[in-house]
Amino acid sequence: MPIYAYKCSSCQYEKDVLQKMSDPVLEVCPECNQPTFTKQVTAAGFQLKGTGWYVTDFRNQGGSKPADSGATSTPAPAATSGSSSSS
Repeated sequence: MPIYAYKCSSCQYEKDVLQKMSDPVLEVCPECNQPTFTKQVTAAGFQLKGTGWYVTDFRNQGGSKPADSGATSTPAPAATSGSSSSS
C-alpha cells in the first residue's frame, strides 16, 4: 500500500497516511477539523542503482558489450577550409 502525504492549508498540519489506492481521499484535517486537508505531490521513494534486475532481465541476449573504459579514442582530423573550389 502506498504512503500518501497530506497537508492542511488552514493549520499547516502534515501527516503521512498508509492507504489503499481505492480508499477515498482524506479531506477533513484531523487537527483542526476543517475541510482543507489535501494530498501532496511527493517524489518516488525508490531509486534503481547499480546492477539490478533491470540490467539482467531486460538486456538484449545478443546485445553489445559496454565500452572499454581503458581505451583511448583518437580525435578525428580537423576539417580544413580551402580557398580553391572546383566547378
